[in-house]
Amino acid sequence: MSRDRLPAHIEVASLIRAVQASAGFAAILKKGDADRGALLLSIASRGQHFACLERVLSISGSYAWERVGPGDSAGPQEVSDFLARRTRFDEDMWILELDIASPERFIAETIPTG
Repeated sequence: MSRDRLPAHIEVASLIRAVQASAGFAAILKKGDADRGALLLSIASRGQHFACLERVLSISGSYAWERVGPGDSAGPQEVSDFLARRTRFDEDMWILELDIASPERFIAETIPTG
């Protein structure tokens, strides 16, 4: 395991607490491997899909969040199909659903720029 990466279950708990602290909703749609599981976030605002983020290993060896999957105009079935495909591809993956008031701000704070 990389020194730069927390175990998946700790990062999941941290994300859930952060979303709930800002009066948002967070739910685990799929529980993955507690230590090594990949993380995929399905982000919505007031029930409308906004974006999906996945934690990926960069070429430098550190982990970062990257936009993946359907965009903000995607319907519920398209999002559900994408999540089902990802689950079949990686059985150890965690999938979290986050419904937050300011998804743009959350993503800007989550994905470093520069």
